Amino acid sequence: MERIRIAIEKAREARNGVIQARPDVQSAPVAEKPEIWDDLEQFTPSPRKLARNRIISSQQGNAALVHYDMMRTRFQATCKKNGWKTIGVTSPGVGCGKSVTATNLALSLAKQRDSRIVLIDGDMRRPNIGQMLGVTTRKMMASFLSGDGQIQDHFLRIGYTLAIGTNAEPSENASEVLLSDQAGQAMADLMAAMRPDYVLVDLPPMLPTDDVMAFLPKVDAMLLVAAAEDTKLKDVDLCERELGEQSNVMGVILNKCRHLPETQEYAYY
Repeated sequence: MERIRIAIEKAREARNGVIQARPDVQSAPVAEKPEIWDDLEQFTPSPRKLARNRIISSQQGNAALVHYDMMRTRFQATCKKNGWKTIGVTSPGVGCGKSVTATNLALSLAKQRDSRIVLIDGDMRRPNIGQMLGVTTRKMMASFLSGDGQIQDHFLRIGYTLAIGTNAEPSENASEVLLSDQAGQAMADLMAAMRPDYVLVDLPPMLPTDDVMAFLPKVDAMLLVAAAEDTKLKDVDLCERELGEQSNVMGVILNKCRHLPETQEYAYY
């Protein structure tokens, strides 16, 4: 694992860094919460369901919470520095824990009073966030990104600070939906109507499909999640390089670090 950590850092230094600011985007001050948030159907996840699916950011007393909160602090600092609000989350391959990471990070961000966080399940081939949270209503982000219906038709609200958009079933034309102009307009409409502090989009793994590359123009930056002792270093470097050529890479999260001390459950670069 240490070898992977050092190699990632060396590869990044060789490319002279991949995080680039977007000077045309300015961080907006926190404004009064739009009324649309009150119009969203409220949803309360089952604590037992969350625990079973390793969603811990809403659990008090869990020792791992401090690490997600640390990641939240670094996430916010980087976003504010660069003026980023929409962040995609992906991984080189399946099984890296990107959906768990995105959901825990969203919940950690939403713990802050007066925050407005949106979490979107953009993995339309293998939607997972709704299942992890126990959502039973048939919401479809594929329909929203295709321009069908209103925001209130597709999003649920957890508490007062987190809105989630899930997919009840896989989409047959996932890549076309993510690539479409309608998806870009839907994201713009969401930002204008909901005025979120941050939007996290859980996207499919990079290597099996072109879905991530299709959606890149619609987010400000990307987070890459790799699985320790599983994801190949060459795949991490390939994905980071391709993302860096067309977007901004916020960092790499090294997940599933089984041999770290109990107080270090993940690594964030």
